[in-house]
Amino acid sequence: MAVSNPQHPAYGLLRTVTPTASVLLADNPGNMTLDGTNTWILRAPGSEECIVVDPGPKDRGHLDAVAASGRVVLTLVTHRHADHTAGLRRFHRKTAAPVRAFGEKFLHGTGTALIDGEVIEAAGLRIEVLHTPGHTADSVSFVLDDAILTGDTVLGRGTTVLDPKDGSLADYLGSLDRLEGAGAGKTVLPGHGPELADAAEVARGYRAHRQQRLDQVRSALAEIGENAKPMQVVRHVYSDVDKKMWPAARMSVKTQLAYLREGN
Repeated sequence: MAVSNPQHPAYGLLRTVTPTASVLLADNPGNMTLDGTNTWILRAPGSEECIVVDPGPKDRGHLDAVAASGRVVLTLVTHRHADHTAGLRRFHRKTAAPVRAFGEKFLHGTGTALIDGEVIEAAGLRIEVLHTPGHTADSVSFVLDDAILTGDTVLGRGTTVLDPKDGSLADYLGSLDRLEGAGAGKTVLPGHGPELADAAEVARGYRAHRQQRLDQVRSALAEIGENAKPMQVVRHVYSDVDKKMWPAARMSVKTQLAYLREGN
C-alpha cells in the first residue's frame, strides 16, 4: 500500500489533496474514527461552487468551516454512521444545499436517494455513484476522474470494521472487486486516515488481508470448536491486537463467522 501523507492529520486546515478535492479533518479522534472524520470538498478548478461529502459530526466549528469553503450546491453521504452524518441537519440549515444518500433517512431538502451507477454533474465535476456495501448496507463510493471517495469501505490506514447490524463480508469482498475495477491509478480519498495512491492496489491489499483473517478464523474454529462465539475467536485470532480494539474486532468476526457458516 502507498505511504501515508505526512501532512495528515491537520485539524482545522482545508488541505488540498488533488486538483479537485480538499479535505477538512473533524476533531473527533477515537478507536473507530482514527484521527477523525474526513470531510471532503470537491470542485472543478476555478469553480466557486462545491460539493461536500460527509459533513461529519455535530460540531459547530467544523461545520462552519466546511460551509465557509465555498458555495455548497450539493451534500453527499457515504454511509449512515453518526461520525459522518450527525451534523447533516445543522449543515443543511446553514447551506440549504440538498443532501443525498443511498437510503432515505438522511435526505434533506430536494435531495433524492442515490442510485448505483448514476452520474452526478455539479460544481463542474462528473461523479459516478458506486454502491459498495459491506461496511454497512448503505455504503457508497464516489468515482472522480482521478480519485475515489471510499467512505469507510477503504481507510487511509488499518482495516475496515464490518458492522454486523447490516454489514456483510460477501458484500464487502464484492465491493473490493468493484473498487479494484474502477480504481486503477486513482487516489483513495477515505472517510478516515490519509489519502492513498492507487485504489486498485489498495483494494487488492484489503482483499488479501481479509482472506488471511478468514484462514485464521477457520484455524481457530478447528481448534476451539465450530460453534465458538465471536469473542472466543477474537481472543484466539487477535491476540496481537490492542485489547481496546477487541470490541471492533468482534464486530468483524461476527460477519466472518456468518460468511463461513453460510458455506463459503
